[in-house]
Amino acid sequence: MRHRRRTRRNHGLATVSAIVLLAAGCGGSSAVDGDLTNNWGAMAVATSFRPVAETCHLANFAATGPRSTYEEVDCEVLHRTETVFVGEYTGAAAEAEQPPAGASTAGKAAYRTCDTRTNEYAGGPWRHARLWIGVTNPSPAGWDGGARWFRCELVELDSIEDDGALVQRIGSLRGALENESSELMLTCYDIGRDERGSITTMPAVDCAQKHEAEFVGIWDAPAKASYPKGDATWEEFHGGCRMLVARYVGVPDDADLRYRTGVVSLPGNTEVWAQGDHGVRCYLWLEGAELTGSLKGKGTKALPVQYK
Repeated sequence: MRHRRRTRRNHGLATVSAIVLLAAGCGGSSAVDGDLTNNWGAMAVATSFRPVAETCHLANFAATGPRSTYEEVDCEVLHRTETVFVGEYTGAAAEAEQPPAGASTAGKAAYRTCDTRTNEYAGGPWRHARLWIGVTNPSPAGWDGGARWFRCELVELDSIEDDGALVQRIGSLRGALENESSELMLTCYDIGRDERGSITTMPAVDCAQKHEAEFVGIWDAPAKASYPKGDATWEEFHGGCRMLVARYVGVPDDADLRYRTGVVSLPGNTEVWAQGDHGVRCYLWLEGAELTGSLKGKGTKALPVQYK
């Protein structure tokens, strides 16, 4: 609309102004009251983008999720990630100038929420399967615009034990672990070693086929435990896993347990450890054995004392 400006009273200029206003669709001279905004509707308050839970996505997981990379797809379409839950930062975390870091108090709380929500969503402990979770925060621009959400992301991996790659899948992971025979579950393994005896690979095999190792459960390391580096800290982890082996197979958890079986202890990486994920995957390991079938509940005859 033409910007109004003061002019000296002049019949010719006034006539031209009236013609321009009419041509611009501002109505007849009777509708011009000198106030160009008094009848306009109020502009809506700007709102920030908020993602949707229980949706699948084409993009890979990222710790920061700008609006420009957000694309929901039907879970029956080939996709990479699935949003389990969308939470909200509150209190001091919401008042901060940037999204919480993963190792911060608020970041750890968000990860714990995602942990719990994912177990509920998948229908069982996600750490018992070839699954991985991550927390996605708003981009810095989104945070500046008022976004305070966090997304709980769930992905399938082709392996947990061998630094597995993300799997593009068809179908939601909702309820995927309700059936203990799900192909996602961790089961039995071969063990590959180098010339020094260090484990280099753990390919999964059907428990009916010959194998050396079997997944027995998750040991929760103490909150104050350090990420394992030296022999002393690793021994604490192995001790926790031996306890799970004893329960799983049905043998005494005593001084002879270490002579029944070896163990493989597998915590997550240092990044998730810093976020508070102290869940350690535990495997019984009979080096050089050719087991066929699971040892679950088989007792002392299946896992005798081998050395004294």
